[in-house]
Amino acid sequence: MADNSSFDPHHVDLDSASQADVICYLHQGGNDYNGRMGARISALFVILVVSSAATVFPVLATRIPRLRVPVYAYLFARYFGSGVIIATAFIHLLGPAYAEIGPASCVGLTGGRYGRAPAAVEDIITDVPVGRGDANEPKKDNRKDIEELTNISQDSEATERAFHSQIAAFLILEFGVIFHSVIIGLNLGVAGDEFSTLYPVLVFHQSFEGLGIGARLSVIPFPARRRWMPWALCLAYGLTTPISIAIGLGLHSTYNGASYTASVVSGVLDSISAGILIYTGLVEMLARDFIFNPNRTDSKKRLALMLVSLYLGAAIMALLGKWA
Repeated sequence: MADNSSFDPHHVDLDSASQADVICYLHQGGNDYNGRMGARISALFVILVVSSAATVFPVLATRIPRLRVPVYAYLFARYFGSGVIIATAFIHLLGPAYAEIGPASCVGLTGGRYGRAPAAVEDIITDVPVGRGDANEPKKDNRKDIEELTNISQDSEATERAFHSQIAAFLILEFGVIFHSVIIGLNLGVAGDEFSTLYPVLVFHQSFEGLGIGARLSVIPFPARRRWMPWALCLAYGLTTPISIAIGLGLHSTYNGASYTASVVSGVLDSISAGILIYTGLVEMLARDFIFNPNRTDSKKRLALMLVSLYLGAAIMALLGKWA
């Protein structure tokens, strides 16, 4: 793998300089760090707090009934997060990966590379028996709706089976998002003039991704002996980008996110993450809830909210792709 870290553009011997060195230097943006250390440090803490809060919200809604979170607020968060996951895969991962290791990239031009859960959790999006819509539903308050979600920490064989069938898929999803978050954090730490735009955009970006992670996590039935696990997983996501920003700040004078090596690493990780998120969003989330669920709700009001939330999450995340 070629690396142009030692390439000196001011003293080029065309007889010995490799094609990769020259092309990569012309394509890379260099290190654009321009100070504002205080603002960058504040980004570390702001993204930590806001993204962690967004990730934890869906989990709290299903596990702490005394919060009395309205059922429709939970539905919105869950499907908005699903839309975010799908848009992230196509807009924020596939596109950048193509730019990093595709045929028109430094890497491409130098030949380097061409580039289901227990019914207790599902009560708010299903009707049992099938065919019972809002018109025939018994009236019940929001607290009762949320309380029906909370019986997911009981030790039972069914809970264990459901847990093991879903946790692996979730861990793959979280690792995919975390790979992406590492690159985001590093780049924010060394960004130049675009830092002023990237800062607020990435606050929303990481918060919406966190909402998607939390929404998926909220439907997994954790046994009582693993009740700590959802909180640890939320914390892992919340810490990833701030830690990466801190690393970027530590390497602010040497890290070059557009170099050959960084482009290969970032492009491969983004490609892997995109595949994970596309599968999870379209199969584990949408197909599972809207196609393969025999007890899918007949309530037009709930279905409309689910779909509108889904489209809104995808649209807003796609819009953020204009800046980050």
